[in-house]
Amino acid sequence: MKLLLYVHTWAPSVGGVETINMVLARGLAEWTGGHRAEQVAVTLVTQTPAYGMDDSALPFRVVRCPGLGQLVRLIREADLLHMAGPTLLPSAIAWLMRKPAVIEHHGFQSICPNGQLLYEPTQSPCPGHFMARRYGECIRCNSKLGKLVSVKMWMLTFPRRWLSQHVSANIVPTSWLGSLLQLNRTRTIHHGLPLRESPLASPVTSARPTFVFLGRLVSTKGARLLIEAAGILKDKHREFQIKIIGDGPERQELEELVRELDVQCHVRFLGYIPSEGLREVIEEAIAVIMPSLGGEVFGLVAAENMQKGKLVIASSIGALSEVLGDAGMTFTTGDAQDLARCMLSIIEEPSRADVIGQKAIRRIAQFFGADQMVREHTGVYREICGR
Repeated sequence: MKLLLYVHTWAPSVGGVETINMVLARGLAEWTGGHRAEQVAVTLVTQTPAYGMDDSALPFRVVRCPGLGQLVRLIREADLLHMAGPTLLPSAIAWLMRKPAVIEHHGFQSICPNGQLLYEPTQSPCPGHFMARRYGECIRCNSKLGKLVSVKMWMLTFPRRWLSQHVSANIVPTSWLGSLLQLNRTRTIHHGLPLRESPLASPVTSARPTFVFLGRLVSTKGARLLIEAAGILKDKHREFQIKIIGDGPERQELEELVRELDVQCHVRFLGYIPSEGLREVIEEAIAVIMPSLGGEVFGLVAAENMQKGKLVIASSIGALSEVLGDAGMTFTTGDAQDLARCMLSIIEEPSRADVIGQKAIRRIAQFFGADQMVREHTGVYREICGR
């Protein structure tokens, strides 16, 4: 089978979508299913330049920044087109050519103009304005980018949704996302993680339990909420430490909030940390906090840290709750008091973190393995090509 995997943004760019599609492409290229006839010849197409990355070391072909003519030829030569998200140009070409195509949804682009399902004016989860046809709210949501830009984003959501309804299959990483998108021929295939190094050691219990935040400092990730929870815990005279790993446009505003709440002794901004230093920081933490307000369709940060045996405390967004199951802790999305309550329970009983962390290791191994993800994808491909 000749598979064309289209990923608009990819390595060496770093992110959840890039990570999952690297795992998927590698897994498919090395897949045999026990039969030579089931081998998949993968060609990955991306608009991301190489920036010095050596693509020849990968077990699949990589085509970067193709022109329109080359893209059309690549789609024509493939047996099946798999797109990471409802990208307009490849989707339209496949539809015009009647080429079997699959869209794997890594966001909310088919039901939300900004793709995050976050209502920007109130910094709160969107109740689904686009699907309810409250289009004025959609335009108001993104108006800070300029009215013309906001209108354009709203208008492009219609063809994205229409094209998604007309592909051979829509793949979602959580059943929760599928229930929101409401697209034809939807299949749930959980993201899979490759086998990693041994789980992290349990943190040394100290007078100052450490919590870690990992992510870009943007509104959807909810770092502001975590700082507000720090203020609540400080007022309760508890000893703790929060390390914020990552950078982004809201860092200065968040640092001002830390000073305003007088929690400088409890909150540290570490900025970007390379992977070799990240393990040490995570190892010292009693829990990883994910206070996301929106934008989460799976929660790769949650799954990766669960695999390491870390307790994850996350907002109750449907995708995160589905990944955590009973092997993590959730709090009401956007509620700093509820987040502080979860953190306080671990400060007062730190042994719970290790117990839940061990459950997390087992849950990831059972439901979120890379081999299972690849096997389920090939099953969908065979079904489509056979049909």
